[in-house]
Amino acid sequence: VADIKLPLLTGSMQLAEETVPAVMTIGDAVSQGVIDNKTLGYFMGRIYLFLTAIGIKTDLLRFRQHMRNEMAHYACDCWDAEIYTSYGWIECVGCADRSAYDLRVHSASTKKKLCVREHLAEPLVYEKLVCEPNNKLFGPKLKRAAKPVQEYLESLPVEELAEVKAALAKDGKATVTLTGTAVDGDYEITSDMLTIEYQTKIENTREYTPNVIEPSFGIGRILYALIEHSYSVRAEDEQRGVLSFNTQMSPFKCLILPISGNPSFKPFLQNTARSLRNVGVPARIDDAASVSIGRRYSRNDELGTPFAITFDFMTLKDNTVTLRERDSTKQVRGSLEDIVELVKNLVSGSVTWDDALAKFELVDTTSEADAESATE
Repeated sequence: VADIKLPLLTGSMQLAEETVPAVMTIGDAVSQGVIDNKTLGYFMGRIYLFLTAIGIKTDLLRFRQHMRNEMAHYACDCWDAEIYTSYGWIECVGCADRSAYDLRVHSASTKKKLCVREHLAEPLVYEKLVCEPNNKLFGPKLKRAAKPVQEYLESLPVEELAEVKAALAKDGKATVTLTGTAVDGDYEITSDMLTIEYQTKIENTREYTPNVIEPSFGIGRILYALIEHSYSVRAEDEQRGVLSFNTQMSPFKCLILPISGNPSFKPFLQNTARSLRNVGVPARIDDAASVSIGRRYSRNDELGTPFAITFDFMTLKDNTVTLRERDSTKQVRGSLEDIVELVKNLVSGSVTWDDALAKFELVDTTSEADAESATE
């Protein structure tokens, strides 16, 4: 996902009262420190791919970074995928980097290690600065503070522990200040109480605390935004609404209908619906012959059904049918077997409607337009 371009509204841009997001690749955003790390960037990329794949318009989608005064206490970075609707920009997906906050807090409270141990193919050999208390002196002198002082020293970064080592070597003593313990205060340690030396360590396992990325999807908000982004009206008639869902999101992929109530069409309807369902294409039959064909097309356009197979009187002669595409309203004609196969391929995405127009006979749809306008 490194090359995916995201519209990013960073915290610094918000402080400067900027509203137009900066577009940059995920790789650049991570390398420049805009997005905290690669893993968070990966999840943001997957969120973007998901939202655009279901039909959210790219020009109405942005990622807004949480500012410091709204960042959750557990997060080191957090971005919201926001979608623009009639209500303005609304948060639809939150993506927080919780780092290792949860496991660290639990580990500190329980005094138990909560980590992953991974076996290494080759042992890791390195030098480590280690504290070695002289138990005969360390405990008796520090008493109740002995364990907290030892834990404090062992938790110090290498640079600060090296400073304590240098102070013991130079002055023979060093001061340790404890805070947040039951024995807070200053404690003097001397060079005879412990030694701090580099030791060679050999590790056969890697031990680390896993970090957590937490994406949270507001499904209701996403679906509402998708409906808004998919809805339009026909240019020639504002009373005719269309939900232009892509084939993956349409509840039904194909409508099956007869041009009239002629009983001869009934066997075709059930057999075709069964054939489509057998290849994984959800289909529904609309055989309300009392309603015009144009009206039936229109009401299924409003349901978002992308394709419609129509049985007409040519079907009874040569077993051919028409296939109508919702957004363009164009129709092609072919054998029933070929059209069923075409619908399956259109729904799977292996062919496009343009491919179908190039391969199959285009049908004159003037009569459909006349029928639709006559029934309004």
